[in-house]
Amino acid sequence: MRLSDFILANVEPILMEWEEFARSIWPGEAASPRILRNHADAILIAVARDMQESQTDSQQTEKSKGKRGSAEIDKASVLHAISRVESGFDLRQVVAEFRALRASVLHLWSLSEEREDHSQIVDMTRFNESIDQFLSESIVNYAQHVDQSREIFLGILGHDLRGPLHAVTMIAELLEKHGNLEGLSLKMASQMATSARAMGQLIADLLDFTGARLGAKMAVHPSAMDLETLCQEVLEEMEAVHPTRSFTFERQGEVRGSWDSARLRQLISNLLGNAVQHGFPTTPIGLSISAGGNELVLEVRNQGASIPQDSLALIFEPMRRSSGQQLSRPPGSIGLGLYIAREVASAHGGSIDVRSVEGETVFSVRLPR
Repeated sequence: MRLSDFILANVEPILMEWEEFARSIWPGEAASPRILRNHADAILIAVARDMQESQTDSQQTEKSKGKRGSAEIDKASVLHAISRVESGFDLRQVVAEFRALRASVLHLWSLSEEREDHSQIVDMTRFNESIDQFLSESIVNYAQHVDQSREIFLGILGHDLRGPLHAVTMIAELLEKHGNLEGLSLKMASQMATSARAMGQLIADLLDFTGARLGAKMAVHPSAMDLETLCQEVLEEMEAVHPTRSFTFERQGEVRGSWDSARLRQLISNLLGNAVQHGFPTTPIGLSISAGGNELVLEVRNQGASIPQDSLALIFEPMRRSSGQQLSRPPGSIGLGLYIAREVASAHGGSIDVRSVEGETVFSVRLPR
């Protein structure tokens, strides 16, 4: 009996061993047999049917590279992976489950007296190919579902934090302005207000990030505004927060247009904050805007160590610096500043790029007027 026929004829005995193994590694209280066997029958049938399909040498080569596989196996792998995530399995347990399934099928087949010895190598090869495809797809879908669940959680957390933080911010600002405080008490109230506003910005970045990762396009609400006025306001805020740093500003041409003021404030603040973090503390940070027809260019430049080329390719990715490296971040940062800046520019129909040569780094933002 060919292995594919053996699987189809012995689904129940194989499922019994699957169920027993799943029970032994199940997180928490033991589940029902239906959940323990989750999609196992569909998996076995899909594997057997895949083995029964004819396959050329070139098709086998493509499958070994992950470029060809059974659509039926892919579908079953998605359902199984999602179910195991929701049941609390970790990735090691998911892999162990497939290892046990592979061992169970081959063990039971080896005990069969009806197997065709001359076809064993071919059948085992096809079987292992199908199981490997299923395992690969399950791991990918498991990871994607975990990432999505994590991002939804972060979004909910950020949303729920805004209410109490808003209350703290308002109280701190009221104390600062109308609390009849002086000396140390006034300084403490002012620091509370500043810290609360910084926390608000972190939460806003987090919500923007999770929204983008979950497929939501960043919302912008353009209205007529003067970009020079906004730049001056952001520079005053940065000078207040970083009194030891020096900032310069230049403007060329007419810099009025229609943009989302709050979003551009976020973009400019993030770029200046990045320049403060990575620039030499004794050199000025430059902010400039120049107009050209229907487009404006906003640039932020700082003197400091040049950014390696491999880092430039990933610099706008969230919480990344270069391949295999996590971005070094100061306290109070979650490493989303440049990512958010890119999303703001894109939401306005613009773009952002960076160049870093001979100790000078320049971020350039192009915005349609």
